[in-house]
Amino acid sequence: MTRPITAGVDGTQESLAALGWAAREAVRRDRPLRVVHAWGFQPQEALEAGIEGDADSQAEWVHSAVTEAVTTVTERHPELEVTTDVVQAPVVDTLVAAAADAELLVLGSRGHGPIVGFLLGSIGQQVIAETTRPVVLVRAGDQPSGEAAGREVVVGQQGDPEDSADALRFAFETAAARGATVRVVRAWTLPPVFAYSPGSLKLLDEAGGLEPYEKKALAAAVRPWRERFPEVPVEEHVEMGSAGQVLLSVAGTAQLMVVGRRAHRTAVGARIGSVAHGMLHHADCPVAVVPHVSAER
Repeated sequence: MTRPITAGVDGTQESLAALGWAAREAVRRDRPLRVVHAWGFQPQEALEAGIEGDADSQAEWVHSAVTEAVTTVTERHPELEVTTDVVQAPVVDTLVAAAADAELLVLGSRGHGPIVGFLLGSIGQQVIAETTRPVVLVRAGDQPSGEAAGREVVVGQQGDPEDSADALRFAFETAAARGATVRVVRAWTLPPVFAYSPGSLKLLDEAGGLEPYEKKALAAAVRPWRERFPEVPVEEHVEMGSAGQVLLSVAGTAQLMVVGRRAHRTAVGARIGSVAHGMLHHADCPVAVVPHVSAER
């Protein structure tokens, strides 16, 4: 089965930018595009948007808005296979279900729409935390020019090689499709005095210190992907600092930021990691959040 690139649209400028990004990615990857809109009858929000009448009137407006957005995409990409699903159903459940059948799910970041906004908050975080597929968040100002040659796909790497394998795979696949360079970033901080076992201290001593040790760890994590994607240029970036700060320091040259995530369950629901959360709030480029295979659902 060929998985589509799926875009959630809600009538906001953010979601229209996400739809444009998803369409371009579908063309690059030779995938069909699926457009999904979930809605519920909300009289007050409909009135604020200038839509009068009952649920049928709102449904007619929703279908018209989605059709207009899809028409714009098909005019730009006439070769692209596009399907549309407009459903009256809970938004999070609909998007999580749509993501399960997708290569990746693309949403607008910080959308505040008249019907339902896929804002980074209650909806965005729930979808990211619940799905086992990559989710890309796109801001309203995103333009195709941001994908021009010279701008990198930046991906964070941490821990052992398997800990970031899914994020690295996504970054290399995306870079291969775009003819882009991958910058793999590993941040490190000074550990507490007793953080390492005697065995770890021996490895550090053999490596020549903390920074050389981190560079060797990064090289080991990247090696399989260099071999699998020999055509993709790679920059290995090791820097002292918190992961969020180091990634943001190189985000200005990125056409896409890729971060892994593990979902964390709390008494008030699912939460995404602090690094992913920080990138989604502060990086100007599109951000892909890629769940680890072992991520807790």
